Amino acid sequence: MAKRKASLSPDDVRRLPFPSKDLALLWRIPFPTEAEPSEVQAALHERIKELNCLYGISQLAERHMYSMDNLLQELVNFLPYSWQYPEITCARILFKEETYASQRFKVTNWRQSSRIYMYHEAVGEVGIFYLEECPPADEGPFLKEERALLDAVAEQVGTIATRISADLELQETNRQLTLERQALQEANIALRTLLSRIEQEKQEIYQDINTNVEKILMPILHALASRLPSTQVKYVEMLQTNLGEITSPFISHLSNLYHSLTPTEIKICNMIRNGMHTKAIAEMRGVSEATINRHREKIRRKLQLTNQDVNLATFLQSSMWEGK
Repeated sequence: MAKRKASLSPDDVRRLPFPSKDLALLWRIPFPTEAEPSEVQAALHERIKELNCLYGISQLAERHMYSMDNLLQELVNFLPYSWQYPEITCARILFKEETYASQRFKVTNWRQSSRIYMYHEAVGEVGIFYLEECPPADEGPFLKEERALLDAVAEQVGTIATRISADLELQETNRQLTLERQALQEANIALRTLLSRIEQEKQEIYQDINTNVEKILMPILHALASRLPSTQVKYVEMLQTNLGEITSPFISHLSNLYHSLTPTEIKICNMIRNGMHTKAIAEMRGVSEATINRHREKIRRKLQLTNQDVNLATFLQSSMWEGK
């Protein structure tokens, strides 16, 4: 059995059957078919510089995670060391109307550049310049490997810029959400304070009304009832009862706890609580006793007193109805 080769020769690599054209395009720099050992060593030296360049970009991206300005200023001074003649190489990066130039930068005729893209839109370029004329190569004085490296640098800059832009937008969105949440919390506190003050003022108004009714209106009505004929006294008594209903906290509290009670049933509850019997309630409301009895049955059902041996008047006069 033949032994398997430990490594591929350059010719073997050229004959590799790529499964698709897209994967074949990733192989940007082919192996030389024939090269002297010294040429291979020089090529390897250049490839090491290129790898260091790509590694350096990733390190700068980690160092300046949220500052494109700082990253580009350091990168433009780092790039010349990755080209064939670093001692006469300078670099310039144009990015969103800003210019970043390396030391000893000068625009010359010996140049190559590559566009920077963000979201498929050109936003700048990376340029490499030789300060002196150099021997011709694949692209002017530049190697095809250097063209591949420059394109990779421009692509990496665009990718990093897109990531930083997205991160900064996310941070700004989070900051806005935090400010809005704080504003909402402050608004809630102010609203609670306002509602508390309104409730306090409402209680004060209620107390004032109750005091005025008890100390001013009721004595007048009592005096008026003593001077009226018996046939008109019931109207005064009805007026007294209605004023009592308006100022009684029992009515509002009962309606808040038992939403199914109608306004008529709540008024009848208040009359029962004040000790009025069915006949007196019927006369005052101008209805039959049977009607009042039907109201009482509905009230007992809504207060969950059906089939219970509980007196309705006693129940309403106590605090038992508040706990149901």
